[in-house]
Parts: sequence; C-alpha cells; structure tokens
Amino acid sequence: MSIDVKYTATATATGGRDGTARSDDGRLEVKLSSPRELGGAGGDGTNPEQMFAAGYSACFIGAMKVAGMQLKIKVPDNASVTAKVGIGPRSAGGFGITAALAVSLPGLDRDQAQKVVDTAHQICPYSNATRGNVDVKLTVV
Repeated sequence: MSIDVKYTATATATGGRDGTARSDDGRLEVKLSSPRELGGAGGDGTNPEQMFAAGYSACFIGAMKVAGMQLKIKVPDNASVTAKVGIGPRSAGGFGITAALAVSLPGLDRDQAQKVVDTAHQICPYSNATRGNVDVKLTVV
C-alpha cells in the first residue's frame, strides 16, 4: 500500500519515559513521567499513552466529520471523543496497548451516530494504523 504523504510531523524524545519530548517546530514541548502503575515515580509529566489518547481522539473527530459529509449526516460541533489507552504486558511477550473510544454525538439518533462512528473507523489514520494489531473498542455514548 502506498501513501501520498501530505504532512510529516517530527518530534524528538530524550530520556525515555522520564525525559522530554519536543516537536521540531517547538509547538509541542512536554516533560515525560512514568506512571506509578508501570513502576515509575509518577510525577507531573505526561506519558506516551496520554499523548496517543489525545491524538487518536482528535483525529477520530476529524474522521467523523469526513464520514458525516460522505453519509450526509451533520456531525454536531460539540461532538467529543474520550479515548482510553491501556498498556501492559502481552501474553506473547513484550508490551502492548489497547484503545477504547467513547463517542458523543449530541442530537444524532443512535443509528445515525453508529453509522458515523463505523464509517469514521474506516477513515481515521489512527484506526487504520492500529487495525489488526491493537484491540480498539468503539462505544457511542
């Protein structure tokens, strides 16, 4: 499969889960901390799973807007996606992640909302990147 790349994001992390990460343009600059649940000290920094959750949820809203146009269903301006990204040891070794997206589409009936979510899941680059490798649960709330 080929991809016609229109934009490339670049960021550099230093120090791993207890270091820092910064985009090449300086718009993103974060301190990283390992969660206690993973054996870290906690701390006031963010972690890769939080950044993945934020990115996936924002991207999924964009995909829903495209899906809405395709389906001729108006996606409400106050649509929201709450992403929960889990991390832990895999039975096959190493670590893996899970994702659960709770999607709110106020004003749409359940059938319309489900159509938008299902179509967006086929459009969203995060969904396409995780498909077949990460357990992703979608729920209309």
